[in-house]
Amino acid sequence: MEAGGLLDSFIYGACVVFTLGMFSAGLSDLRHMRMTRSVDNVQFLPFLTTEVNNLGWLSYGTLKGDGILIGVNAVGAALQTLYILAYLHYCPRKRVVLLQTATLLGVLLLGYGYFWLLVPDPEGRLQQLGLFCSVFTISMYLSPLADLAKVIQTKSTQCLSYPLTIATLLTSASWCLYGFQLRDPYIMVSNFPGIVTSFIRFWLFWKYPQEQDRNYRLLQT
Repeated sequence: MEAGGLLDSFIYGACVVFTLGMFSAGLSDLRHMRMTRSVDNVQFLPFLTTEVNNLGWLSYGTLKGDGILIGVNAVGAALQTLYILAYLHYCPRKRVVLLQTATLLGVLLLGYGYFWLLVPDPEGRLQQLGLFCSVFTISMYLSPLADLAKVIQTKSTQCLSYPLTIATLLTSASWCLYGFQLRDPYIMVSNFPGIVTSFIRFWLFWKYPQEQDRNYRLLQT
């Protein structure tokens, strides 16, 4: 029992630490925006999609009464809100950014209205919300596949981040174990693609190492 409790605590701690570590990666972008007073080389869409993802899982955790999901995603949503506000402050094309934000938030509000008003059964609401969150998370993990195709085409891993790949693998594996422990297929299945895409990235790093990247670019010039 003690060993089981220790393993549970390790999994809980891993989920919290690794996930918050990934969320805080945006602090470097925040620092860049403050120092340069611009949004050059900073992408806005990841902030927005992660915000929606956090709010979705926060609602799921609230319905389920899961303190780990609630705590992690509440902090994540707060951080993403900070990043979005900073981007809006320094972005010269505020209208486009505001339109994107309003569109996604509008979709999110419609979803909330559907789940809370048109699905009266709490268990059915939990299942449908879990399915929505799973599909959204899987789509986020699979969205960088275009970058992987670009790596193969250019034979360069310059556009990939090795530390982020490690963080994604650790975070995805932690949540898969957490979902398996709780017998929650929505948590478990939604994070499995993160493990798969991380191993694909590791294979690409092995096949196209940084030294080879430099040699390839020299040949191109």
